[in-house]
Amino acid sequence: MHIVDAHHHLWDPADRDYPFMRPAAFDPIRRRYGLDDLRARADAAGVAATVLVQTVSDTTETREFLDVAAASDGLVAGVVGWADLTSPAFAAELDELRSAPAGRWLVGLRHQVETEPDAGWLQRPDVRRAMTALESAGLVYDLLIRADQAASAVELAHDHDQLSFVLDHAGKPPVAGGAVPAWREWISGLAAAPNVYVKLSGLVTEADWASWAVADLRPYVEVMLELFGPERIMVGTDWPVCELAAPYGRVIDAATELTAHLSASERHEMFAGTARRVYGIK
Repeated sequence: MHIVDAHHHLWDPADRDYPFMRPAAFDPIRRRYGLDDLRARADAAGVAATVLVQTVSDTTETREFLDVAAASDGLVAGVVGWADLTSPAFAAELDELRSAPAGRWLVGLRHQVETEPDAGWLQRPDVRRAMTALESAGLVYDLLIRADQAASAVELAHDHDQLSFVLDHAGKPPVAGGAVPAWREWISGLAAAPNVYVKLSGLVTEADWASWAVADLRPYVEVMLELFGPERIMVGTDWPVCELAAPYGRVIDAATELTAHLSASERHEMFAGTARRVYGIK
């Protein structure tokens, strides 16, 4: 099976500031992670292609990521970048990114909405206009949201039913606390929209970093399978963030163990098919 890692990052703290990395807990991964680091881990884990996802609100990073994809010999098959959804010039900026020499690797955009105080941020008129532009461009929008922002996301998904949305990290369920029902309730609204997909990613860092086990993750994966089905789930490592709790290969191994009871075709969807179809990557 040719695995697609549907969610990972690259960064270099010597080049720019990463706000999410400021807490001391991130000290173990506060170093450069580049394409060569990714390739070594991907090759060892049997990963054939990846989706590189934004880390900062800066189109410069997006352009850099597009160039990385172009130089990766097919390893980075798509980039989920960033552009200012609230800017009056959003459409022009999106066109500029897509028409850049490496613009064909742009498959979607993401904004770290979870950091916005406003629970209704996704309902802003300017954000709505940006979603219309993404819909017209045939791109994808990755959702990184809190539970109190879910209602806005559900409304957005219904109103833009030709735009594919991908819920990152399964909505960050409280794995360490073991609380399933409240999380299940709010992601079920998103699952009811057929144009919303979900990433089986980031679970190990929502668990206890030092003592997590596959069994801790299983209840959340079972809910994802129940609500979305394999054809709307894609596996991602969230590397290098995952290294706070587990190395790259261990995350892939955990996902493999969690899906061992599924059919070969179902596993194919989760490990490659869904990501290739939704992001339009080869």
